[in-house]
Amino acid sequence: MGNFSLAHKRIRGLVLILAVVMFLFGVRLVQVQALQAGQYRERAVNEMEKVKTLQAPRGDITDINGVPFARSVAATSIVVDQTQISNPVKVATFVAPIIGMNVQEVQEAITGTRKWSMVFRNAKPATWLKLSDAIGRYNSQFKAMSPERIIGFFPERSYVREYPSGSLIASLIGFVNHDGVGATGLESSMNSTIKGIDGKYSYANGYKAEIPGSQSEIIPAQSGTSIRLTVDRDIQWVASKAIADVVKSSRALSGTVIVMDPKTGHILAHATAPTFDPNNTTKVSLVAMRNPSVLDVYEPGSTGKVMTLAAALDEKKITPETVLTIPDKLKRSVKVFRDHEPHPTQRLTTAGILAVSSNTGSIKIGEMISNDKLYEYLTKFGIGVKTGSGLPGESRGILPKVADWSGTTAPTVAFGQGYSVTAMQATSVFATLANDGIRVSPTVIAGTSDASGNYTPSATRESVRVISSETAAQMRLMMESVVSANGTAPSAAIPGYRVAGKTGTAQRIDDTCGCYRGYTASFIGLAPADKPAYVISVTIQDPKGLHWGGYLGGPVFKKVMSFVLQSKGIAPTGTVIDPYPLTEKQLLAERKLIADKKVASVKTN
Repeated sequence: MGNFSLAHKRIRGLVLILAVVMFLFGVRLVQVQALQAGQYRERAVNEMEKVKTLQAPRGDITDINGVPFARSVAATSIVVDQTQISNPVKVATFVAPIIGMNVQEVQEAITGTRKWSMVFRNAKPATWLKLSDAIGRYNSQFKAMSPERIIGFFPERSYVREYPSGSLIASLIGFVNHDGVGATGLESSMNSTIKGIDGKYSYANGYKAEIPGSQSEIIPAQSGTSIRLTVDRDIQWVASKAIADVVKSSRALSGTVIVMDPKTGHILAHATAPTFDPNNTTKVSLVAMRNPSVLDVYEPGSTGKVMTLAAALDEKKITPETVLTIPDKLKRSVKVFRDHEPHPTQRLTTAGILAVSSNTGSIKIGEMISNDKLYEYLTKFGIGVKTGSGLPGESRGILPKVADWSGTTAPTVAFGQGYSVTAMQATSVFATLANDGIRVSPTVIAGTSDASGNYTPSATRESVRVISSETAAQMRLMMESVVSANGTAPSAAIPGYRVAGKTGTAQRIDDTCGCYRGYTASFIGLAPADKPAYVISVTIQDPKGLHWGGYLGGPVFKKVMSFVLQSKGIAPTGTVIDPYPLTEKQLLAERKLIADKKVASVKTN
């Protein structure tokens, strides 16, 4: 009986212990299921599910008609878990030819202990599919857990930047770096607008790798804003070809062509040479990536004379027919200034001084107004200030304060040296003359389109009056003589159209020695001269051999402007030019002819 009682007590103890254990288990179960379910679920998600960034495609950059200059194309980066590669040499030998890489490069990428290593950044999706299929076929001959199988490779979704037009407009557009961030050009300056907003996606994490087909979008990526340029691709192509040809033939350092609508400030073409291919920038120098139209400064030379004459005209110090005595050299302060070619003393009108591009004549006209007034006009024309184009790295040029001028500065400035401009500034000066004296800041941005395709045009450009419309008209008529047979750029004339312009051949500052060495040749013109529609500047740096602006720049202007007028449907205005006389002799003859006509008219009546 005693033994039975003892056994009974033991059983009761075991039952009690079991009950306590079950109770505690139940409490824990309730705690896990009801109270801590969220925590455990989160831990399970963290262990089984991973989250990665979903790269947003950058917005397109297109020409005015929507032709893409830059676009984002879907790509697949191939990455590897190095810890899953059992035989790097063998695997690299297998993988390299499939993806078109060097065996050594692949071996270095897959060898080590890193869980994530880049093998091929931004490959075409077809490249990943080709590798995946090849690995699948290779692995099919082995058992599931065989060490001979190749595992550890997986794809990451991305985008690669593509430039369909290649080098056509590279200095303006720029390119993106390996991380997809704008490195130069508009890709850099407008990166925050173009780049979009990255999203996130989750995927099931299998055996140390992303399980194919398990991807689930959490936050969708937002495409970047697309930029529509004012540039016309066809005009850009003609301008690029023309400047590349002359840079090559003249063995020049570089060249630039800018086509501008003077009323809107829109840049229709922005061509530079030499250039580069933004699709392949591995061996491109930093110099080649520069945008010379806004970064490089140079002394304008004779194209700057138009501002000196316009200032004197606007101040009523001269008229287009004012006659001056023009020697071939003048001494001012401690320096003797000369015309580009020796000549006997001449009696030229203001129009004649511009037509033959006389340095001494420009000095005399510049002396008719004060230094402060000349400086004021240069500033109003945009010299020494940024154009407002918005292009990255734009220089304001160099215009010394009047207080810093020496005894030779004023005469030097009068004929276009002693200060520096960018090609964009120089173009803007002539656009002001074309636009009846109103300066409109240039731009290459026509508008933007959001991810849904909603287009927003850019705001109207800022404008400021620089000279009177009368002065601008007089300047245009005088500049028509420049492209006449008696001027310095007959090669810029376009049959059937009235053309106005100015040549420039300036000594060039060489930064390596801080001295003048070589030349800057330029021609800037507008057409039709009596109703200006477009302005084109041609700038050629350091040409070898013949370096005159009219000789080198005139034909480039003619070729590009002829195409622009034709493609835009600008017909000849049909008006007949009544040029200003260029010499005192012509002026007197013209006045005598007018007087004789009046006498004849009186006699007839």
